[in-house]
Amino acid sequence: MQESLAILQKYWKHDTFRSPQEEIITSVLDGKDTFGLMPTGGGKSICFQVPAMMRSGICLVISPLVALMKDQVQRLQKLDIKAIALTGGIQSEEIITLLDNCEFGNYKFLYLSPERLQSDWILERIKNLPINLIAIDEAHCVSQWGHDFRPAYLKIAHLKTHFPKIPFLALTASATKRVLEDVIMQLNLDKPAVFQKSFARKNIAYMVFEVEDKLYRMEQILKKKSTTIDYIC
Repeated sequence: MQESLAILQKYWKHDTFRSPQEEIITSVLDGKDTFGLMPTGGGKSICFQVPAMMRSGICLVISPLVALMKDQVQRLQKLDIKAIALTGGIQSEEIITLLDNCEFGNYKFLYLSPERLQSDWILERIKNLPINLIAIDEAHCVSQWGHDFRPAYLKIAHLKTHFPKIPFLALTASATKRVLEDVIMQLNLDKPAVFQKSFARKNIAYMVFEVEDKLYRMEQILKKKSTTIDYIC
């Protein structure tokens, strides 16, 4: 893992990986479908960004939120890593140009929503890209939204037909055992390696207060000079 650690240090200025980042990266580099269940702030994006940087080609990242895609693309661009997001509102002519850049411009990351995969011509262009990894961010949406108001999530598995030898990496911060199993089934993951980190957060306390003046009590909490405990009321 010396190469992955070198990339982590070069671009993200971290000396070590958080658990289970290293295990997930190793699994992906071994060509295995992988599922990472990690708490918010656990560094999920590193799990696909580092291995994608280690291989030639481009990483396809499927994400549900435009703001999330834009934020990650901006962060990568600030690191001088070439990344593109196909967000809503982009005209077809511009999409063609962006996909040309992905195919011929040595880009490393292409972000898009699952709905983009429903456009046959976009899918045809993606099939011609040198995809090295397919990452599904906020993967719980495959189960929780896929059956509901974003059925496009249920079609992500069709990419398996076009990229049978490319590993899938599903990442989320919220999934029960049932949701995890459903996501694995809906994405048609092949005997995925599953990595789960404890959601216990020592810096968070959950408390219930019975008070007459809620706003005054909240003001007291917010003024409390504690840097070790976050209160959620």
